[in-house]
Amino acid sequence: MKKNSTELLGTLPISKLLLQQAIPASIGILVMSLNILIDTIFVGRWIGSNAIAAINVVLPVSFFIAALGMSIGVGGASVISRSLGEKNLFKASHTFANQITLTLIITVLVVILGLLFVDAILPVFGGKGALFSYAKTYYLIVMYGVPVLAFCMMANNSIRAEGKPKIAMYAMLLPSVSNLTLDYLFINIFDWGMMGAAWATTLSYGVCATYILYFFLSGKSVLRPQLGAFVLQLDLVKEIGSLGSVTLVRQAMVSITVLLVNNILFSFGGESSITVYAILSRMLMFATFPIFGITQGFLPIAGYNYGAKNWKRVRKTINTSILYASALATSVFVLIVIFSESIPQIFSDDIRVSQQTPQALRYVFMALPIIGVQLIGAAYFQAIGKAKPALLLTLSRQGLFFIPLLYILTPIYGVVGVWISFPIADVLSTLVTVFFLNKAIRKELL
Repeated sequence: MKKNSTELLGTLPISKLLLQQAIPASIGILVMSLNILIDTIFVGRWIGSNAIAAINVVLPVSFFIAALGMSIGVGGASVISRSLGEKNLFKASHTFANQITLTLIITVLVVILGLLFVDAILPVFGGKGALFSYAKTYYLIVMYGVPVLAFCMMANNSIRAEGKPKIAMYAMLLPSVSNLTLDYLFINIFDWGMMGAAWATTLSYGVCATYILYFFLSGKSVLRPQLGAFVLQLDLVKEIGSLGSVTLVRQAMVSITVLLVNNILFSFGGESSITVYAILSRMLMFATFPIFGITQGFLPIAGYNYGAKNWKRVRKTINTSILYASALATSVFVLIVIFSESIPQIFSDDIRVSQQTPQALRYVFMALPIIGVQLIGAAYFQAIGKAKPALLLTLSRQGLFFIPLLYILTPIYGVVGVWISFPIADVLSTLVTVFFLNKAIRKELL
């Protein structure tokens, strides 16, 4: 009898299975990253470099709220993967229903607060001076769509957890294509400026949500909760919350990091340095898409086989994932170094931005070849339901290392101190990850 996609997580050869899971995830992340890159190019060329900086001010706020959905999705996906490995479809379906309820309640409440305090929030994240009006226009429109984005991020993780990476990929492709189409229409044709960029982004979230709803309502998913399953269950909420808090803390640290870096750069280099950082952020997202794709593919395989108590397959999944991620990261690093002088010219013709960006790129990407170890190591603990070590490893890079380095090195080296803090933090957090991962493997998987 032919096995369904969920059961294949426990039987297919790891290399083949990882590619089946990771390639669609990588393509989805690639298209999403290209979408953000091209969106940034459109905004920079058709509105101006200050508009790029303004979007970079808004993104940590909107993405943090959306990350509430992502954290619920990742936490629930870990429960779903292990439940499916244990053949407990009832718990998997109830977990998914509770994820939906939690996501909608929490994100709507937070968005309401975000809209009420917009004038206080934006300056804190670097939306000062000439950037404020651009940022406020973008923020007010995008925030209305953030709960929809949060639902999409949550559901995407649940779709991967049941072994359907292609569906998850399509859910990322559709809004990316629609966003670029609407960008061209609203910004270039209708000349709506920042308002056009914001509406293009918000409406693209609706496209993603529509496709995801179609997938679940059409009966193609193994997750088919009954109406009563949407009532929150304390034990499930605790399990989802403890594991999801790892992702939430990660995104919170990203938002805090952007807040600090934007303000430091504004003090030392003005708006042009914030624009450089915005370009670096987009390049990091774009350049690391294959590594994050491997990580996304790793999670359901590790979780399913851990639930099935197949330790050999879990070890194989860890080793193969790290090998693939490291090889891809090294290749991307080489390309970034080769094309570092050409990259800034794609985004802006501002001479100040073009002069600062190449050096910043080389510094920030210096430790990229080892980042796969850190990502897979942290993801392993999340996949197997161990929130505390996953949280520690998630905090280590930005919370324990990057932020202190920022305040130590920037007074000495200025803007360059910001850029060199990135690779140093990567190296230190990877060493911590190697220690904890090796200890866990020796204790649990041998």
